[in-house]
Amino acid sequence: MFDFSTPVNRYGTYCTQWDYVQDRFGEADLLPFTISDMDFETAPCIQQALQQRLTHGVLGYSRWNHNDFKLAITGWFAKRYRANLNPETIVYGPSVIYIISQLILQWSQSGDGVLVHTPAYDAFGNMLEANQRELLASPLLKTDQGYQIDWPQFEQQAAREDCKILLLCSPQNPTGRVWRREELTQMAEICQRHSVKVISDDIHMDMAYSSYLPWSEVAANEDWALVSSGSKSFNIPALTGAYAFIPEEQSREQYLTQLKAAHGLSSPSILGIIAHIAAYQQGDDWLDALKDYLQQNLLTVAERLNSAFPAINYQVPDGTYLAWIDLNPLNIDMDALQHILIHEHKVAIMRGDTYGTEGKGYIRLNVGCPRSKVDKGLDALIAGIKQLQQ
Repeated sequence: MFDFSTPVNRYGTYCTQWDYVQDRFGEADLLPFTISDMDFETAPCIQQALQQRLTHGVLGYSRWNHNDFKLAITGWFAKRYRANLNPETIVYGPSVIYIISQLILQWSQSGDGVLVHTPAYDAFGNMLEANQRELLASPLLKTDQGYQIDWPQFEQQAAREDCKILLLCSPQNPTGRVWRREELTQMAEICQRHSVKVISDDIHMDMAYSSYLPWSEVAANEDWALVSSGSKSFNIPALTGAYAFIPEEQSREQYLTQLKAAHGLSSPSILGIIAHIAAYQQGDDWLDALKDYLQQNLLTVAERLNSAFPAINYQVPDGTYLAWIDLNPLNIDMDALQHILIHEHKVAIMRGDTYGTEGKGYIRLNVGCPRSKVDKGLDALIAGIKQLQQ
């Protein structure tokens, strides 16, 4: 029903991934596998809803605080994840990172620590540093069963007097771990024991291939927020818009005061609101087809890389469309590999150390694109590695 294989030309559309690849990689006109948006057109139901709104012709100030938006969100969680969340606890924000940043400012003081599983999405570290908070790392352990939490180390960090917040990424970026119920429950118990509030960034929730569980289902109290958006799953980040469930009333009201009075951001992008409503009410079939396609892309990565380099033993992640690939077993020079990929093969692939020291020797390959593009990226990566092994 849906075509994910035909390439869409994104050049000349002010596209971060394609038009501005030189900003990060120093060269223009590279084939990019970088920032985590997708090269697919968004769902037809969203395009139709946006076209209908544009036909109206008036794009004035708008609102987010109405049942059409809030019940679309809670309805999505109910039908996809069997989670019953209170629509009255929903708040809007222009982006997931904005909401997280504001909650961190509310729930901690300058110099306080925020616990984060690492390697971590690089925007987390940048945001914490800009807000004068310390990132308290809890490095994930790579095992034969995937990436696991070092529980003694995690609790040792949570027990620190300066640790005020757990910033959870669920599913985790970049490893793709989808946390199991017992893991989430154990994190909740530890955080309650040490009076650590929880902010769960669930923006990749719809890209889980194993069972995703919202934090609300394990929370031991009201000291938490679940922050998400349809921007990743439906490829609409340029429309802006995110939301959070904040169950504790005082925290919710404090956040809304900052959004409205301090920052003047209470009027949302109407196109973002309409896109979310359409996605969450009508987008199931498209999303299910997309997930099948993306998982096959990840299987292609595993089959081709492991065939060329068995020592890598790359395993398809539990979630996301990001292949987190450990090249350390090959003992190659990562600087030299990047040089070959950029200057000889004209390909841009994110270095793993972008996401912290635990990412040294890794790369992160965005496979949210037609399979023909994935194959071109793998052709370049395999050729580059073999060139260094000669």
